[in-house]
Amino acid sequence: MKKLKKKYTVKVPENITLIYCEKKEILVFEGGLGKKTLKLKVKIFFLKKKRIVAITSTPFSILSTNKQKKMKFIQGTTTAAIKHLLIETSALLYKKLKLVGVGYKAFETENRLLLLKLGYSHFIYFRVDKTLSIFCLKSTKLFVYGNCYQHVTQTASLIRAKKLPEPYKGKGVLYENEKIELKEGKKI
Repeated sequence: MKKLKKKYTVKVPENITLIYCEKKEILVFEGGLGKKTLKLKVKIFFLKKKRIVAITSTPFSILSTNKQKKMKFIQGTTTAAIKHLLIETSALLYKKLKLVGVGYKAFETENRLLLLKLGYSHFIYFRVDKTLSIFCLKSTKLFVYGNCYQHVTQTASLIRAKKLPEPYKGKGVLYENEKIELKEGKKI
């Protein structure tokens, strides 16, 4: 085995179980928040004593010369995907949203619906995915949480798209630490 670069190695925490099947080319992570699988394109080594996963640039199948040139990209992408899955199986991920504007409110209902009042003449209904949870701290603060980073961020951006912050008064649905530079109005 060649000496691998440090950027292509990942340290696995003690509370996560790792199962690697070279025949089926999959890696299974099992943690406190569930089980996740990853389909691999390159071979990996798992050093059990140090609990380190090393990603190689060796593909599972024979590739054309054009695709062999892109193996460094695949190696880096696989490293990033493994890091994401380690976080998803060990920690709960969330996004905070705040509603800024007079009368802007959010309510959660029993049947996984989110009721939004965003300054329109009607209510906006938003169905929440079964893998996620939404919690209204106040009527103007919203928490979207789950254990899949992509679902959490996508749902938060879909809710935000219902009323994007406008640049003159700053009203709309904003992320927690988002700051909007307000434009100057018309001069008389």
